[in-house]
Amino acid sequence: MTNSINKEQIEKLLPHREPMLLIDRLINIVPLKSATAIVIVKKGKFFFDGHFPGQPVMPGVLIVEAFGQAAAALTAHGIDPKEYKDKLVYLMSVEKARFRNPVMPDCELHLEIEAVRSHGRVWKYKGIAKVNDKKMADAEWSATIVDRNK
Repeated sequence: MTNSINKEQIEKLLPHREPMLLIDRLINIVPLKSATAIVIVKKGKFFFDGHFPGQPVMPGVLIVEAFGQAAAALTAHGIDPKEYKDKLVYLMSVEKARFRNPVMPDCELHLEIEAVRSHGRVWKYKGIAKVNDKKMADAEWSATIVDRNK
């Protein structure tokens, strides 16, 4: 296992594609335990035109989605590829999501995520979103590994 993966490698693990693939890299990977996802938040992202005109802010729901994508990539990257073949990771619940500071365009959002526990196909995670070491958001969430419809 490598300690980092790029967007092309993430696309091999997740079904998400532009414009909904939000994470650009996964670094500091400790398989099935933790990682940091990098989200390059650019001015031209699809959500900034309407959220909010004249004062663009990354929607909190997309920060939560990025947390989920990062966790799914961490899990998929750590599982035996034969075991993960034809599987997807679905978000089940979001708990304790807090948005502390607005995420503005032209920054690098770091999502520090940790797998708290797993029970069968159900995983529990927690994460902190930061820009320049300033906490922007944090959350806890659960996800499950499901069979992909063919």
